[in-house]
Amino acid sequence: MSLTQRTDLELLDLMRSGHESGFTELYNRYWKTLLVIATNKTGDLDEAEEIVQDIFVSLWRRKEELKLTSSLKNYLAVSVKYRVIKSLAKQNLKSRFGDDRSFQYDLIDDSTQQWLEFEELQRRLSDLVAELPEKCRLVYKMSRESGYSQRQIAEELGISEKTVEAHLGKALKTLRTGLNQFLFSFVL
Repeated sequence: MSLTQRTDLELLDLMRSGHESGFTELYNRYWKTLLVIATNKTGDLDEAEEIVQDIFVSLWRRKEELKLTSSLKNYLAVSVKYRVIKSLAKQNLKSRFGDDRSFQYDLIDDSTQQWLEFEELQRRLSDLVAELPEKCRLVYKMSRESGYSQRQIAEELGISEKTVEAHLGKALKTLRTGLNQFLFSFVL
């Protein structure tokens, strides 16, 4: 079986056992998407490239201890969002304090701290999902965790696609609000 046909989990297992080919395939599979997301959020291609590079360097460094509680795709998407927030906060600090040469950023590898913060973010997301109304939670999980389309969810649950769309919209609005409050307090 070629690498392109393997699942993310199979590629992660390859990567964990030291095979760079698994890592390379994961990189090829996700780097463009992550770059587009980071560029759209930061408005700076160079900064976006650095964010994506940092994510993959961290992924490789932490390959042995990496334990995912959701899909790799979700993990990478949340990693981009977290690093974008951190980058924007750093830019905000820079603009508030000027480009003072005495103001130095800590360049120490803080991947452990980032992992702990990511885990905290994942826990908060799980808590927020658990607080959703039952039908809303079910639709969200089928969509985001199982990868079902709105049509598939409607067929599976015996409801209309409009109802699925409404449940998903409500779930996303609730989660977005809860995570924004969490991240706002987290950045400050």
